Amino acid sequence: MHRTPRPRLVRLAAVCAGPVLALGLVVAPTTAQAVTYVALGDSYSSGLGTRSYLDDGTECRRSAQSYPALVAAARGWSLDLRACSGATIPDVRAAQLGALSTSTQKVTLSVGGNDAGFADVLTECALPAWASDCDAAIDQAQATISGTLPSALSSLYAQIGSRAPSADVVVVGYPRVFMGEDCNALTWFSPEEQTRLNATADRLNSLLAARASAAGFRFANPTSAFTGHAVCDDPEWLNGLSNPVEESYHPNVAGHRDGYAPLVGARVASTSVRITAATEEQAEQDADVLADRARRHTAADRRIEPQEFQAPDLDSPQVQRAARRLGIDTSDRAEVDRFDRRFAAR
Repeated sequence: MHRTPRPRLVRLAAVCAGPVLALGLVVAPTTAQAVTYVALGDSYSSGLGTRSYLDDGTECRRSAQSYPALVAAARGWSLDLRACSGATIPDVRAAQLGALSTSTQKVTLSVGGNDAGFADVLTECALPAWASDCDAAIDQAQATISGTLPSALSSLYAQIGSRAPSADVVVVGYPRVFMGEDCNALTWFSPEEQTRLNATADRLNSLLAARASAAGFRFANPTSAFTGHAVCDDPEWLNGLSNPVEESYHPNVAGHRDGYAPLVGARVASTSVRITAATEEQAEQDADVLADRARRHTAADRRIEPQEFQAPDLDSPQVQRAARRLGIDTSDRAEVDRFDRRFAAR
């Protein structure tokens, strides 16, 4: 942890205030420079899911209610919120690493989920079992995690360490989205699919933790913090199928405030971080400053392509072809569900 030392003159003045004033000397008060904090990564750091975003001229979905904004407000740090919805490892390299320097003191990073295609996997698995190939989509994601991500992450972490050699760096993982229940009326995640999806998140977290440790970084694993707060839990810290749909399967306000912020804050600050109503108010007051900083990078941010969950569409050509092949009337919800249970059981 980096601490800004108090100037020696002020320290002497504090203990010798009487003699100094008696000599007629005036010691001007000083203000310690704020700790510099850069938040890198994807939608899980930018704040997608909180439904309130900075007016920064981009589609990054940056929020003053994101955990980086809350941690910065709680600690009085100067935040550069570079995380952007849709960002992959190449996007972080191209559009975000420029925010780092030898004076950067704190860094957090969440990236890897988009590289593994999590949004596409969820989109596929949300369809009825008779119209999707969820297992193949999960297999592909796991192959990417095992195959191409290890070297890509190591390279990225090395770049971060080189650009910000004095910074405390925390790599942030992803929660399990499900706890065995899908209460949304327009999605068809079976319990078996949920188990495999959670196992894929665990596999990615294990990789992130290993590569972070090898780079000398800390890792913040949200699995335990979000247990009991997944989609359809009470209270729910992760959105299920939402309106607008891009909010789906991302941490909501409570997820950032009560889940991520205390967890990540404790790792990056090396002390507990408590998020209060005053903290949230301060974060909102800082929103304009965050937006102004983000606008400096609008051109680069606009090159980042959103990777968003798509709600199941029973009228799509893919679903209609499968329905015709099986003789399913997609206008009959009971029939759709009956065939879903039958195919899921296989």
